[in-house]
Amino acid sequence: MSKRNSAEAKRAARERLRAERERQEKKARLRRRLVVGGVAVAILGAAGGIGVSVASMGGGGDNTDWGAVRSQLEDGAGGEQAEFATAAPANATGDDGLTVRIGDEDAANTLTLYEDPRCPACAAFEQGTGETVRQGVENGDYAVEYVFGTFLDDRLTGSGSKNALNALGAALDVSPEAFVAYHDALYSAEFHPEESSDEFADDDYLLELAQSVPELADNQQFEDAIQNSTFAVWALQMSDKFNADEEVTGTPTLKFNGEVVDTPQTPEDFTAMVEANSVD
Repeated sequence: MSKRNSAEAKRAARERLRAERERQEKKARLRRRLVVGGVAVAILGAAGGIGVSVASMGGGGDNTDWGAVRSQLEDGAGGEQAEFATAAPANATGDDGLTVRIGDEDAANTLTLYEDPRCPACAAFEQGTGETVRQGVENGDYAVEYVFGTFLDDRLTGSGSKNALNALGAALDVSPEAFVAYHDALYSAEFHPEESSDEFADDDYLLELAQSVPELADNQQFEDAIQNSTFAVWALQMSDKFNADEEVTGTPTLKFNGEVVDTPQTPEDFTAMVEANSVD
């Protein structure tokens, strides 16, 4: 997906009604599953005399004032003067806390993935090739580093990419495994919205989605991080890192060992790319 205006953006208005209908249908399916699960939990809790509940879903919408986050970042406010937390998630690395590396720290090869949470082309790549990418990490063929942009929020209006990035930071804060599972759920065919639908701007939706990730389901630490915008500053810093890379003109962009490569269209193409560019 190009950073620049495209025909897709111009068609957004015409797609809005269809996207909204699909959004409501998807949320209805999620809520039906949660109701069933909630009934089961309530019964178990009553039997054991324990007050158990499905995670609170908040008040809806995006709780984050992103303009205020940007102002704090530009003003350099920190410590007690900061309205928003400035710490990077646990399990982020690098001097700036903006390196999200999954796999062997000492792997000889590194795949860098540049994505925007709202990007439909990223969702298509992850749905088609994501399992192959994950298998290569498990095999030790390479480590994966993720860099996320939020340019679609500016081009299409909204805050879904930024809000989803805050949620990805919250998942990373729990564990690398939770991050990968939540990342994959975000881009899955079941949960990824139409590009023109700003569904990820709904905190409730991001929390509902987390019920599909065992480590995040009913996880109070994760829920608080979303509702309290714990990693909002980090999300904008990550977006700035994405924007600063002049070699990246759209999403998804792949680099292998620091060099931009053509985005593979199939798992077989991806495997061939890795074999052609790997070092021993």
